[in-house]
Order: sequence, then C-alpha cells, then structure tokens
Amino acid sequence: MPGCVDLVVVVLVAQAAHHLAGQLTWRGTGEYGAVFGLVWIAWLNGSAHHELHGHEDARARVTFLLQILVLVPLGGSIPQAGGERGTAFAVAAGVLFAVLAVLWVLASRGDEPGMRRAGRPYVVGTAGCAVVLGVSALLPAGARVWTWGGLDLAYLAGLSVLILRQRPGAATTLAVTDALIERFGLLIIIVLGETVTGVVTGLSAEPTAALTLAVGLVAVVAGFGAWWTYFDFVGHRQPRATPPATLQWMLGHLPLTAAVAAMGAAMVGLVEHAHADRTATATAWVLCTGAALVLVSTMTVAGSLTAWRSKREFYRPLSRTCGATALACLGLAALRPAPLLLGVLLVLLLSIPWGVAVAYLLRHPEPEPDAPAGL
Repeated sequence: MPGCVDLVVVVLVAQAAHHLAGQLTWRGTGEYGAVFGLVWIAWLNGSAHHELHGHEDARARVTFLLQILVLVPLGGSIPQAGGERGTAFAVAAGVLFAVLAVLWVLASRGDEPGMRRAGRPYVVGTAGCAVVLGVSALLPAGARVWTWGGLDLAYLAGLSVLILRQRPGAATTLAVTDALIERFGLLIIIVLGETVTGVVTGLSAEPTAALTLAVGLVAVVAGFGAWWTYFDFVGHRQPRATPPATLQWMLGHLPLTAAVAAMGAAMVGLVEHAHADRTATATAWVLCTGAALVLVSTMTVAGSLTAWRSKREFYRPLSRTCGATALACLGLAALRPAPLLLGVLLVLLLSIPWGVAVAYLLRHPEPEPDAPAGL
C-alpha cells in the first residue's frame, strides 16, 4: 500500500517538472524547488509515520487512502502554484499536513509515555507546517513562494535536530530499515521515468526527423546514466546505524530526486530544439546542473553507507571522480554546444564514474557484498 502513495507523489513531482519545463528561468526554478520541497517533505513525513507506527492492516489502508485523497487536489494546483492557483495549493498543502499531524496524534495515543514524548516534536512540527501553509494562502504570490521555501528549510533543520538527538537503538528512533530503503529506491526509479516522459513529450511536439530522434534517444541514455549512478553505487545499501549517517542518507535523497526530475523537464526543450546550433541557455544549465547534482548527491548518500568505510579503496577515488565529473558537467552547460553534441558529451561524462568502478572490479575479480550492484 505505501507504493500507491509513492506513485501519487511521483505524479505530483511530474506536475512540478512539467511546469519547470515550460518555465526554465530562475523564478521557475525557485518555484520548482519550493513546491518540490513541500511534496518531498510530506512524503518523508508520511514515510516516517509508517515506519514508526504503521501496520499492514485495514487502518493502514484507510490512512494511505486518506493521504491520496488529499494529494490529488494538491497535484491539480501545482502547475500554477506560483501564480493564480497558489492559494489553492497552499490550502491543499495545509490540509495535507493537518491530516498528517492528526495521524501522528492518533498514533501517539496508543504509545507508552516515553514514546509519546518522543513523538511530540513530529506532531508540533507537522501541525506548524499546516498553520504556516494556511497563512501563506493570504499572501501575495511572490511572498507566498518565499514562505514555502523558508518553510522547507525550517522543517529540514528541525528534522535534522530531531534525528541527531536520537538515541541509537531506542524504540522511538527513526532508523533506515530495509523497507525504507526500498521506498526511497522505488521513488527514485519512478522519478527516473520522468526522463523518458520528457523525451516522449519533446518527440510528440515535433515532426519526426532523424536528428530529433537521435537527440531523444541520447537523452534517454543520459537518464539511464543517472539511474546507473545511483543504483550501482548507493542503491539498496544500508547506511551506518548512527544518527548523523541516518540524517545524511535521508537528506541526500532530496536534491538527488529533485535533480533527476529536473533533468527530465529539461529534456523536453532539448528534443524540441534538436536542430538549433546551440542548446538554449536554460535547457543546458538545468540539464547539466541536474546531472552534476545527481553525481554529488549520490556521493553524499554514499558517505553515509557502511561500505564507505569498509570499501575505502573503492569509494574514495570514486567520490573524487564524481566531483570532477560534476564540475565538467557545469563546464558543458557553459559551453552550450548543439543539443546532440551536448547529449553525447553528457552521456560520456556520466560514464566516467562507471568506468572507474569497472576498472576497480577488474582489479578485484571477487566482488564482495558491498560492491556496486549490476556491474
């Protein structure tokens, strides 16, 4: 049942990405970041509730259905969240966080006194988000988006303090379980589908031509490069059982997921203008910056893994390679070559860390359990 919520959340992410595709500006990127942050935080909040209090029973089904019923109208207002439908988005988001706060309250009623006290910050923080979002509905459009961005940062800061103050092994500790790893990985997989959606959208908007098709196919390969980067190096792996590692693992997925969705949005413009002499500035920067952020975020998540210390000889060179490759991606954005050339070069850049991993495995023919999967 949690997977159903994940699918609906990805629909909301797709709405935000599609809006970004039509407004590749600094303002559009800021709106995308603020809206995406709220959606991702709501998803994380619900995931944390399920990890600490969820059960596979009828009550859980009703809980997930209730969240979905609130997420649907929220998704309908996302395309114009920074403008004329901003009030509707703020109200719907406020209702969503209010529902989540009620779920935390109901869950805490059956807890022991110690767990009830530990769960109180979740209730207060979630309810506070609901209040701020409700108040933001009364603000002008520009101030409203800034308020959402500030709320994102405030919530993440509060969550960071909460996790860092946890006692490892306590019943109230939010730990990264196999189920949670599976949910984060599933969300990444579904969001990666947006890269294919972006290419298909671009192809459907233009007459079929060899160059357009070539750009589209190269863009799909670039999307799969992001897929390989994540799952070969950090996917389906346990972080260290410490609060800092848990926090690093969770928050590292936020920019990673946002970057993948943004890459899919930029691919629409890349394909639609396949015959241009140079890639449009906004398209080049969003696509290449997204790729750079995928590399950096993946290594941020990798730094929280148990394998980061047990496989130092693999992950240390890999992290340096990913950092250098991320800088090269930014350089490619500044050059803005023709769309086909930009796509090919981006694929080659994303292949560099994978090549480093293959070279390592060739030198160590007996792969260990923590070695990159799929290589």
